[in-house]
Amino acid sequence: MSPSKVPEGEQRGFIIPIGGAEEKEHDPRILKRFVELCGGPDADIVVIPTASRLKDTGSRYERIFTELGAARVTALDFDTRRDCFEKGRLERMAQARGIFFTGGNQLRLTTILGGTPVAKLVRSLNARGVHTAGTSAGASFLSEHMIAFGAEGAVPTLGCVSLAPGLGLTNRFIIDQHFRQRDRLGRLLSALAFNPFSVGLGLDEDTAAFIGPDNLLEVEGKGGITVVDAANIEYSGLDDTDPGQPICMLGLTVHILVAGASFNLHTREAFPGPDARSWAKAST
Repeated sequence: MSPSKVPEGEQRGFIIPIGGAEEKEHDPRILKRFVELCGGPDADIVVIPTASRLKDTGSRYERIFTELGAARVTALDFDTRRDCFEKGRLERMAQARGIFFTGGNQLRLTTILGGTPVAKLVRSLNARGVHTAGTSAGASFLSEHMIAFGAEGAVPTLGCVSLAPGLGLTNRFIIDQHFRQRDRLGRLLSALAFNPFSVGLGLDEDTAAFIGPDNLLEVEGKGGITVVDAANIEYSGLDDTDPGQPICMLGLTVHILVAGASFNLHTREAFPGPDARSWAKAST
């Protein structure tokens, strides 16, 4: 699945994966930046809480985004695939300047939304400038290759990760969330063993990647993002490893980024400071 084509004269909206457990009350810097990006006092946001089985998830984010200054916030919960064909809901989504996927279970997102008019519309809207964010399971869902589930641990092993098709806003990276808190390095590395073209992004809790139309990733939040670049991998023992055994991987590049740092997904260069955007543009 390739990302939707950006129409001539327009630019893609931001893609914003969040590592889960983002601060919502005392210092909601990530959610506040999302609202500002969507227009601040003119922001029109649609929340999709499909990943969650908690009935108040949508209404909670409605309240949060409204308190952060958004002009209009609507939670649209798609409980069945039939819901995804409802004309009124699709028309409401088409009016939004921001789409937000909540946390929960990413397989609920793929099995309910995958291949429906809702998924196609989100892809089209993002290509036309609508900013699209997701937290926890919602973050994993944003990319083409999605980590469905897997085992904890720092070492990649054959069979420790299961992949599924995601929403497909981009094919440049694979997301894992709650990264440091749940010891998920091994499963991200295992995913990259299958897809060395992609960049692995391991997002800590209360940490987000704001990825602009120029493919520059900027870090926001209190934790870190572990960037694993397998583009220049020298050796992978994936094809010669038995199930349950560790995979030998040589030549990986790893960056640890914190707030203010950035990574250019096109040139695959990392930058530490606030002038990163100009540095990145100068290097392309």
